[in-house]
Amino acid sequence: MEEQYIIGRNPVIELLKSDTEVDKIYLLKGNVEGSIKKIIGMAKDKGIVVQEVDRQKLDTMADGEVHQGVVALATGYEYYSVEDIIQSAKDKNESPFVVILDSIEDTHNLGAIIRTAECAGVHGVIIPKRRAAMVNQTVFKTSAGAVQHMKIAKVTNISQTIDKLKELGLWIYGADMEGESLYYKSNLTGSIGLIVGGENKGIGPALLNKCDQIISIPMFGEVNSLNASASAAILIYEIVRQRDESNK
Repeated sequence: MEEQYIIGRNPVIELLKSDTEVDKIYLLKGNVEGSIKKIIGMAKDKGIVVQEVDRQKLDTMADGEVHQGVVALATGYEYYSVEDIIQSAKDKNESPFVVILDSIEDTHNLGAIIRTAECAGVHGVIIPKRRAAMVNQTVFKTSAGAVQHMKIAKVTNISQTIDKLKELGLWIYGADMEGESLYYKSNLTGSIGLIVGGENKGIGPALLNKCDQIISIPMFGEVNSLNASASAAILIYEIVRQRDESNK
């Protein structure tokens, strides 16, 4: 697997909490205040080399992102399988809840969606191998390290994956402005796969045809759409709310 730089204090702390192999941590010279002390202590406990460097070196490694005085060099993200995600739900004795992303190209959107999904207890996120954002240092940063706690599967064919999920009993919902049902009037309980489309084109026609139901978020302003991560957050937490209500 390729190595990559993880930047920022919270993402590095979450990285150190995980089982991901960390090769080295780079700190800004003389910066040992606050959470940097925690990072130093965690690195020491795990036997990870910590090196103090100047700001220019950190800026170069961070490639323009805000690094907050710390960068970790880590082994690249190891993707899971769809079976791993379903097994995770079984292990928790919960109905599977999977988020499926159709061609999300913006790494900030991907990171934000993963962060929301992890906070909401989603069992896994599925992304396509091609023409879509992958997990990289920007995603680590934007997700505040949530990628370390979320099972992400990268698949060759989203359409075939949806067929597999349907065979496993998941009901597939697609988020689209032209959806026939408002999201809060839809039954979003049980085993669910939620498809969120790309920033520009939304869900492709072939995948829309795979959906058991297409749901929409009402728009009342002059701007008639939300970005992908905002839409995903609204729908994910409506599913959480309904699942909670159904379990009472």
